[in-house]
Amino acid sequence: MSLPTTLALLGFALAAAASQGSESACTSFAPASLAGASLSGTTHYAANTRVNISNVYSSIDVSNLPSFCRVELVITTNATAGSTALTEVWLPDDWNGRVLTVGNGGLAGGVTVAELGHVAVPQGFAGISTNTGHNGTTDDGDWAGPHNDNAIVDWGWRALHLSVLAGKQVVEQYYGTPANKSYYLGCSTGALKEVQDFPEDFDGVVVGSPANWQTHLQGWSIHMNLNTQPSTSPHFITEDMWSDVLAPEVMRQCDALDGVKDGIINDPRICNFRPETLTCRPGQNTSTCLTGDQISALHRIYADYYEADQTYIFGGYYPGGETEYYHGLVGKKQFTIGLNYFKFMVLNDTTFKTRDYDATVLKKADAIDPGQANAINPNLTAFAGPPHNGKLLQYVGWADQLISPGNSIHYYETVHEFTLANTTMDIDDYYRLFLVPGMNHCHGGFAANAFGSVEQASNDNPPLSFNPEHNVLAAMVQWVEQGVAPETIVAANYKDNNVTNGVGFTRPLCRYPTTIRHKGGDPSVADSFECA
Repeated sequence: MSLPTTLALLGFALAAAASQGSESACTSFAPASLAGASLSGTTHYAANTRVNISNVYSSIDVSNLPSFCRVELVITTNATAGSTALTEVWLPDDWNGRVLTVGNGGLAGGVTVAELGHVAVPQGFAGISTNTGHNGTTDDGDWAGPHNDNAIVDWGWRALHLSVLAGKQVVEQYYGTPANKSYYLGCSTGALKEVQDFPEDFDGVVVGSPANWQTHLQGWSIHMNLNTQPSTSPHFITEDMWSDVLAPEVMRQCDALDGVKDGIINDPRICNFRPETLTCRPGQNTSTCLTGDQISALHRIYADYYEADQTYIFGGYYPGGETEYYHGLVGKKQFTIGLNYFKFMVLNDTTFKTRDYDATVLKKADAIDPGQANAINPNLTAFAGPPHNGKLLQYVGWADQLISPGNSIHYYETVHEFTLANTTMDIDDYYRLFLVPGMNHCHGGFAANAFGSVEQASNDNPPLSFNPEHNVLAAMVQWVEQGVAPETIVAANYKDNNVTNGVGFTRPLCRYPTTIRHKGGDPSVADSFECA
């Protein structure tokens, strides 16, 4: 896509005249004196030529990108220990004057090339991404230990922060001018640590379902596993029961509460789901009903997690995502990220099993905070207050199967409380939270789940357009650069979650604490709904 077309779709003006790159500029690029970084290679890709790049975490194979220069760096994260991170900066020939850093997920170690290609470069951003200091899949944790504390710190925050600093230097040297603004777009791991500890790194941050409370998130994940495991226990619930018994009953009880019966629960907090209605009758086939043990497990699954001393740990599942929950934390398979987190980062004990988890293990995790990855500080004044005036937009799916949407609400409310108690600031001026009915973790689910964030276009769910009405990144740019804060974002559902099948329906995403409400008319059209 050409720059003029992109700008027309984005619907906002450039902060300054765009700068140009070229094949010759790319192949001859030799940055001088990058602090703590060295160049390992440059490659220029002409427009609409094949871009086929992969690593253990992320891959892209497309032939529709505008021309750009791929710059590969090695970042020294700890000179004494000799630790490094791999970072890439993708520099479009037609640059819009902005930098966009894209995040990672889980325990992953790999440059997120899919999002550099599907989000950053097509919209004219210089894109930055890092492997967080190691190579590994989303679930892989054995790189962390035992006792590889340096790598854990890189993953926790250091590799991302240093990559942003080096990436900005590369951008300035390549184009001959610094970026006008710096943005972040990611889902799950990263970003909030930057907002809290390095507020100058980004002017605007868009983060989905953040894994910002790692110690409690991983404890909760094992707690959820134990609610149904082992698969031989009387409280185990099979995949077929989740999809064929529980899911239809949840919808029968709660789907119509929001004014339209469409297979989506717009606000599951108003759904008082009663699994007791599925209790097995004498002689009934137990694959079609629930036992007392299974009902007790469900009450724990849908509840907030408190320890015995009434310490709040994490939110629970919400009704509406039953077709995916089995594949999240309550199926037959153990959730590997949580297991590896405690095995390699907290206890340095390779014999640790899920059944060994208890409150003592959680307290040890809180005391250590591996990699200082927890990002739960409610004081965002350095980021949001003058002179920086940063903006934060957060979103989460109500049917998230990996991180409870209650976590996003909890963090937002702690920031809200701090802001009211300690400042004269208005949280709406710098922090907005959007909840997405029916969406799973970051994307997917039966939902209006295409609105321009990561893992969407790369999974065949691009936004309807690049303008601020439909594209969360453009909405953030408009907020930072024009002072127009987003009230709603119109998201799309593509039939079978694939753009080639056409639009199934559109819906507005509502700013918390408002929720979506059907006001009448065609339920497949966003204009038939309002936020109230």
